[in-house]
Amino acid sequence: MVSRFFQRAYLFLIFLFLYAPIGILIIFSFNNSKSRVNWSGFTLRWYKEMIQDPQILSALYYTLVIAVLAAIFATLIGTFAAMGIHNMRRWQRTIVMNLTNLPVLNPDIVTGISLMILFVFLSSRFRVLNPGFLTMLLAHITFNIPYVILSVLPKFKQLDKNLYEAALDLGATPWYAFFKVILPEISPGIVTGGLLAFTLSLDDFVISFFTTGTGVSNLSILIYSMARRGVNPKLNALSALLFVTTLALLLIVNARSSKDRTRKGKI
Repeated sequence: MVSRFFQRAYLFLIFLFLYAPIGILIIFSFNNSKSRVNWSGFTLRWYKEMIQDPQILSALYYTLVIAVLAAIFATLIGTFAAMGIHNMRRWQRTIVMNLTNLPVLNPDIVTGISLMILFVFLSSRFRVLNPGFLTMLLAHITFNIPYVILSVLPKFKQLDKNLYEAALDLGATPWYAFFKVILPEISPGIVTGGLLAFTLSLDDFVISFFTTGTGVSNLSILIYSMARRGVNPKLNALSALLFVTTLALLLIVNARSSKDRTRKGKI
């Protein structure tokens, strides 16, 4: 009994240490004054000013467009890559999965600098891919693909190998069998991978910072540049919205994963 109490107290302290600063940030995003210490009353003033700020709206536009496009392309590429990896021989699968895991294990700054050097080389040597919207989009697609593969590949491993062949024996074409038999079975992994890719793209800073160009910045870069001039209450409001959005997406991902595990358990 005592041991369980200390375990829960220890867990509570960990979560308090992790989330207390975020909680304070969210609370002071409703503070009526610019003070970061004194509470002067409840207001939605900073959220209103944030919505009316053209710089923030521009960054929000680029953030959402890049996150949506990166999630779509990374999900498509990652799904077909997972299917190819699943059909490889064991030693081939091991080699490819080790290569796939490298971007996940690498520090973001290594990936960001590597992509920056590649884009600068292509821009200076071949006059293509000037730093800007396209380079940031390609960078986001690149670092999102491994996460999609890791989300979809387990669904292929759970498939009954005879389903696809049975559909072909019953007269289905390969594409019809894929869309009507395989795709419904792996769809939970595809949705999870897509939501994860969108979430990772939404709040990425390091890779975006190294691969963007003049006039193109997402919310993370904008928050960094504004914070260097002092903490503006609009930053509190913007950060609070980013945190709530990311938390909501992660809850959706976890809910879908739990629902899928429950369904598999009943089967």
